Amino acid sequence: MNTEDNISDRDNVLFEAGIKLGALYHQFTGSPVNLKTVDSLEIAVQESISVQPCVESITVSINRDMIRSKLNSEFGYCELEGRMLDVRITARYDSAKVDVSLAFDEKLDYPLMKIEKIY
Repeated sequence: MNTEDNISDRDNVLFEAGIKLGALYHQFTGSPVNLKTVDSLEIAVQESISVQPCVESITVSINRDMIRSKLNSEFGYCELEGRMLDVRITARYDSAKVDVSLAFDEKLDYPLMKIEKIY
């Protein structure tokens, strides 16, 4: 039996969604940001990821309070950290659809990527 016979649309969409979150995290963390540029950075992240295969929708929110608390007093910006991100992606692969997220988990003190819903 071929290995691909055992791989479902659900498997593929979950893999694709995970790749999107991981790529987003590692591509954009460390980006310079301040309160004047945060809106455009959110849009840039959304638009960058939205053109990738299987992405049906994406929303990106960057925590402004965290930015405010991290701003460098001399230069007026900070670096985007994973803990500042709240990302929601809906992905589809053929018959399968999922919602995934990246959000800071205070209990774990970690920006956690999760499967939220499988349709």
